[in-house]
Amino acid sequence: MRFLTQESKRNIRNEVAMEAEMKLKVKQSSLFADFSRRMVKGWSSKLGFILFVFIVLACLIGPLLSPYRVNEIFLDQINASPSAAHWFGCDSMGRDLLTRILYGGRYSLNLGLSAALLSALVGSTFGLVAGYFGSAVDGFIMRFMDVWSALPGMLLCILVSAFLGAGFYSTVIALTVGNIPYVARMIRGQVLSERTKEYMEAAKTINCSKLSILFTHLLPNTVQPVIITTTMAIGGTISMAASLSFIGLGIQPPTPEWGALLADGRAYIRVFPHLIMFPGIAIALTVLSLNLLGDGLRNALDPKLRD
Repeated sequence: MRFLTQESKRNIRNEVAMEAEMKLKVKQSSLFADFSRRMVKGWSSKLGFILFVFIVLACLIGPLLSPYRVNEIFLDQINASPSAAHWFGCDSMGRDLLTRILYGGRYSLNLGLSAALLSALVGSTFGLVAGYFGSAVDGFIMRFMDVWSALPGMLLCILVSAFLGAGFYSTVIALTVGNIPYVARMIRGQVLSERTKEYMEAAKTINCSKLSILFTHLLPNTVQPVIITTTMAIGGTISMAASLSFIGLGIQPPTPEWGALLADGRAYIRVFPHLIMFPGIAIALTVLSLNLLGDGLRNALDPKLRD
């Protein structure tokens, strides 16, 4: 081997590197194929995915296909029951309810997605720092999370929303604060089990920076439960956003958010139940689809459930 030229050695190293890269690609593709197979195999994940995609597409393109504008008023159709002209009827001001539900879905889905992702981001950061550094840093952060989570989530949302006022961004912040402690605890537990493994020792040996260790090595290996939890949390966040709007603290009229539509129709629930029924069905179907999708993700990603 010592008689090989430098060019030959370089060619051998390149061949070894190319072979390792090809093996890594095959392994990654096989993992993705296994994940896809397990997602397609479960009926709950398929149903949840199809239902959620249908709801998202309906909210995106539905208002564009509707013959009515979102705030167009028909004075002769006030509180009208469902008909061929207005499939879901009209509200207390004579506006087409189907158009307003489809348009309002954009706000509800945005609220749920934004708040769930933001809480996952902030909570993951707290959990990573607490689990990796441990000692006094861990104690301080987790005791702070204990105090934070002592307040019920809904009450905390109401307090933050009342302090910040109504509006989209204020509602996102109010919905975010309640989920952060739960995500932080979950990530911290994952980090505590991962930081003693060999790849962490190798990363420290080659003098990786702490930021690199946290976000390049630890986070990808601890993010799996966060993905599942965040998917399910979107549905709960949509329900909580509707609750805030229902009591007058979230999105305000005339914006047709689903909770605001429920608030508009509650005065007529005995006489015109369709004003409550259709927005409630939209919320229920969205939450159901996300819960089914989250169950499918858990079954596909959890190694303990693999056959």
